[in-house]
Amino acid sequence: MKLVFRGVFLKKKYLKISKCGIIKQSKINNSNKYILSKRRRKVEENKTLLKINNLYTSFRIKDAYYPAVDNVTLELNKNEILAIVGESGCGKSTLATSVIGLHNPINTKSEGEIIYKGRNLLTLTEAEYNEVRGNDIGMIFQDPLSALNPLMRVEEQIEEGLIYHTKLTKAQRKERVQELLVQVGIPKPERVARQFPHELSGGMRQRVMTAIALSCKPTIIIADEPTTALDVTIQAQILDLLKSLQEEIQAGIILITHDLGVVAEMADRVAVMYAGQVVEVASVNELFNNPKHPYTRSLLNSIPQMEQESDKLHVIQGTVPSLKNLKRTGCRFAPRIPWIGHEEHEENPEMHEISPGHFVRCTCWKNFYFEDNNEEKINNHESEEV
Repeated sequence: MKLVFRGVFLKKKYLKISKCGIIKQSKINNSNKYILSKRRRKVEENKTLLKINNLYTSFRIKDAYYPAVDNVTLELNKNEILAIVGESGCGKSTLATSVIGLHNPINTKSEGEIIYKGRNLLTLTEAEYNEVRGNDIGMIFQDPLSALNPLMRVEEQIEEGLIYHTKLTKAQRKERVQELLVQVGIPKPERVARQFPHELSGGMRQRVMTAIALSCKPTIIIADEPTTALDVTIQAQILDLLKSLQEEIQAGIILITHDLGVVAEMADRVAVMYAGQVVEVASVNELFNNPKHPYTRSLLNSIPQMEQESDKLHVIQGTVPSLKNLKRTGCRFAPRIPWIGHEEHEENPEMHEISPGHFVRCTCWKNFYFEDNNEEKINNHESEEV
């Protein structure tokens, strides 16, 4: 029996995704490529929904501020799914909550620009931001049990946004709640509408969160780890639901995840984050087939390989630096790639466009070690085996 991830085959050969998302292997021309899903949406690249320019989000620790999101520039186009990937603590969720404006100004500050409909969201008052949340930008939170109000019934929580953002009558709101519950695939919607969050399963709560996010038909949906802590079957259902809803309403989706299988199946473009910075951005096919940043390469190499009959897994040397102890100069991944000389990391790397739509924050992506014919040297030096 061959093991597969949902979206990524466990062997870097010639790969293909079947209609249901399971990977099939096809030996064509002995190619060494990832062939990902061709069932991609028509992304309207000239219609930018959201543009993030030089965003910094810092948290106060004692008397100093430390940026958890550091100089991030991204854009989201209409009808596009942009995946943001990286290890836990790299700043993915902080970036999402910065976009939707959910940080406490007492101990958090955000600088830069988040442009939506010609306005910088960071300059809005709380009342103005409330008009955007839910109405224009919806969010599916990572843990629905803590995000949902335990003292309110499901229908009351879905209705909240409709009361604030629409002029629907009470009867129309009730009807809309039922429509949404049916839309997200909840059986017996009349019964579920009267239940409390603790009475629902994890998958059902995630569907309720999705219904809340979609209630006012937003143009942007942020999905923060929507399949975390769900079993594989429910994960597949939630992902299929997101894809079908996205195609129906043609919204832009920011999908936050650490699961490369989910990225391969869902995304049009991918942004890789490390230690608060975006280190690489590319289309999903380009990123899987031609990764340039050493961290991106390490993530992809961490996927178990089918041809290796071994219980040893590839790991990345070193540990992720803490927010407080993070060095603010030079390449942040440098301590974890010792085979590259220190002189390569003296400057503070900026994002470079190395091919159309492919950006990398690295000073050594052209280095000898990262040429295709030196893959063996990379693998020999890049990591330990445990």
